[in-house]
Amino acid sequence: MKQEKTLSDTLENNATVPYRKSLCDDDECFEEERANEDSVIANMSEAVHGLLHGIGEDPKREGLLKTPERVSRAMRFLTKGYRQDPRELLTKAVFTETYDEMVLVKDIDLFSMCEHHLLPFFGKAHVAYIPDGKIVGLSKLARVVEVYARRLQVQERLTQQIRDIIQEVLSPRGVGVVIEAKHMCMVMRGVEKQNSVTTTSAMSGEFLSSQSTRNEFLRLIRMNAS
Repeated sequence: MKQEKTLSDTLENNATVPYRKSLCDDDECFEEERANEDSVIANMSEAVHGLLHGIGEDPKREGLLKTPERVSRAMRFLTKGYRQDPRELLTKAVFTETYDEMVLVKDIDLFSMCEHHLLPFFGKAHVAYIPDGKIVGLSKLARVVEVYARRLQVQERLTQQIRDIIQEVLSPRGVGVVIEAKHMCMVMRGVEKQNSVTTTSAMSGEFLSSQSTRNEFLRLIRMNAS
């Protein structure tokens, strides 16, 4: 019952981001380019202009003239996950297959932005599931990590969101997700602990109910680790 509550709560959180009509190619699903993109960039640039003033800089000096627009376009890229639908992305690559052993994609590079300080956190994601008649294209597991990471995040929620969307779309016998990341809000400011690494996990199905399955997952993650 505790796990059902966690899944329900996280899926409800996922639903807070409205998905609009999207364009999909073989690997990614994007919403149609907003007609007012130039207006969005202009509004964001104005905010960055004020930020530069606030820190004591002169936005009119040569080196900063184009900085507001550059920052705005960079932020649009770093938060492009808001304009992608992970459910649609996975659904496009689901196949019927009798394979019923663990599928693991590990060491998926991950870059995200902490929603508390707008500073980066980065590391590795390890994603596994046990199929129950359906498999998904391997690249889509990495794409799902990318979609959710390219939003303002906390690592705990990010880990759960990846688990829940795979569980929802594939209905596998279980899903396991582990994320290991360094947070610049702990490295550059605050406690300034340069070597700290945060590890989070989210599991469902047999990864929760079977100790041997969970142990196999964790063992495979550590195998050949540098």
